Amino acid sequence: VWIFGYGSLVWRPGFEFTSRKVGFIRGYSRRFWQGDTFHRGSKRMPGRVVTLLEDCGACTWGVAYEVRGEQIPASLQYLNMREAVLGGYDTKLVKFHPQDTDAEEPILALVYIATPQNPSYLGPASEEDIAAQIVVSSGCAGHNIEYLLRLADFMRYFCPQAEDKHLFSIEEALISILPCLYCTEESLEET
Repeated sequence: VWIFGYGSLVWRPGFEFTSRKVGFIRGYSRRFWQGDTFHRGSKRMPGRVVTLLEDCGACTWGVAYEVRGEQIPASLQYLNMREAVLGGYDTKLVKFHPQDTDAEEPILALVYIATPQNPSYLGPASEEDIAAQIVVSSGCAGHNIEYLLRLADFMRYFCPQAEDKHLFSIEEALISILPCLYCTEESLEET
């Protein structure tokens, strides 16, 4: 079984796997439209994490993990709790295209997608509003800023040929907000 990750799964799968491949799926765009009240936020201050939006001309880059034997039930049980129960994601099968040129055929992979029908779905917002929400959100897996920056780093280092304007514009908006958060009383008195 192959499992495709396009959010935190790219750097923290949390399950045992046999192999992993960087690549993409077609027909979807990654969007920070899913609310998170557990891993990267709280009920009072939901974080923002990614989901996929059907988009026929787009492709989304990420990592596919191959799980075999005993790894299959353990990984699916873990992911069902992490993504479906706690996250509100549904599962779907997609064709994954590995980055390496040796691969001829796409691989059928399981992917978790949050739809507008789940109660944590937040939907679209401006990049600035998404960044402002991310900057103040934190959950049991860490700060929402870490989620955004690790995902941007993954794209930058493992998929430099791929464009993800949504992701990088939110990162840019977040970076422009950060200096405002670190003003000290002393620096305010100097101005």
